[in-house]
Amino acid sequence: MKKLGIIIKREYLTRVTRRSFLIATFLTPLGFALLFVVVGVIFAYKSDDVRKVAIIDYDQILSGSIKDEKNLYFTFVDKSLDEMRQGLKEAGFDGILVLPKIKEITDKRYTVYYYADKPPTPDIELAIKERLGTAMREYKINALQLDRRQLEALDTRIELDPEPLAEKDGEKVKDASVFTSAIASGIGFLMGIIMYMAVFIYGVMIMRSVMEEKTTRIVEVMISSVRPFEMMLGKIIGVGAVGLTQFAIWAILIPLISSGASLLFNVDMSQMNSASAQAAAEVDPDDIQAMIALGMQELANQNWWFMLPAFVVYFLGGYLLYASLFAAVGSAMSDDLGEGQSLTLPITIPVLLAFYIMIAVIQAPNSSLAVWSSIFPLFSPIVMPARLAFEPPLWEVILSMVLLIATAIFFVWLSARIYRVGILMYGKKVTLKELGKWMFYRD
Repeated sequence: MKKLGIIIKREYLTRVTRRSFLIATFLTPLGFALLFVVVGVIFAYKSDDVRKVAIIDYDQILSGSIKDEKNLYFTFVDKSLDEMRQGLKEAGFDGILVLPKIKEITDKRYTVYYYADKPPTPDIELAIKERLGTAMREYKINALQLDRRQLEALDTRIELDPEPLAEKDGEKVKDASVFTSAIASGIGFLMGIIMYMAVFIYGVMIMRSVMEEKTTRIVEVMISSVRPFEMMLGKIIGVGAVGLTQFAIWAILIPLISSGASLLFNVDMSQMNSASAQAAAEVDPDDIQAMIALGMQELANQNWWFMLPAFVVYFLGGYLLYASLFAAVGSAMSDDLGEGQSLTLPITIPVLLAFYIMIAVIQAPNSSLAVWSSIFPLFSPIVMPARLAFEPPLWEVILSMVLLIATAIFFVWLSARIYRVGILMYGKKVTLKELGKWMFYRD
């Protein structure tokens, strides 16, 4: 145990004190902040391409009035299309929008024509369609003499509010809100993506570390006083501690730096999604405040005392399982990275499958795929954390944890069998069949 502690300390300190680690740890939050600012500026950017469009409206669908859109300006003209074509540039217009007469008021399709030297850009085309769609609806309402209040009554917003069957003190106990599924999906996806990134980033870090020690022959000196199993386990735990340190620093710095950058550069992040911004503009401010309050309440109602410890168990179990496999592969590889692609493929395939299953599980957390994949040890470190916010049955979580821990211990033992042979093997191209033989070599 003393030697194991020395190895863990060495692996941890040599990495956290490296200049590359410090640069990556502290520059990554700055990179995220810069990305948010740049993306915010890009989405907030308004085109300087000014277009002036002449409108010929034969049926007075627009009633002589249409709202300008950003750098798009409309003007109604009382001239024929041929006259406008001949003097378009002299009149200061960039295009002509022709609204032909309506043949049948009940038609569901209506084609308008835009004449210009260049076709309209997607934003101009979208603006024209939105303006004409609203105007056409108003025109048909008036032409068909429909009751506007009755038509508005047809538009009904449906909300689903889950309610429990059980009652407490004669009243129903409301333990969920309309935000339950959305909040649970967001939490599940965040936990799943963290696990996915941790497995790949730090697993590959261990593999490269083992390769470096092997190719530089440092391992030959270390193996004389330390058992291969202790060396491999110490490396896994040390690198895992480095990963936890890095994640902890990022969890603190990224929100702080991103918020500070948004305030410093006066970037409105709500403009990053124009559709969301437009939808938010149509919602009453009181409704927005109520939605935020309900969302925060739903976050507070989550069973964090169960979810966070369970996430830590899956994080450690999944990391231990896959990190041991990456360490075994690293011990079998030489300095040629291309040689290890065939060896790492069996490791990366389950991780990728688990990631895609996790995305499907968020949509259907209680399906058969969700249940069995969250119990299967190779998938459970990524899939089960995505289900925790949906409160899966306790027996599924316990069974999943037991199988994951048992499998992680087994793979650590199995990887150690490969590690003890591969770490001292030089000048030979290793195959999966060769790795299988190493498992049964006697000490």
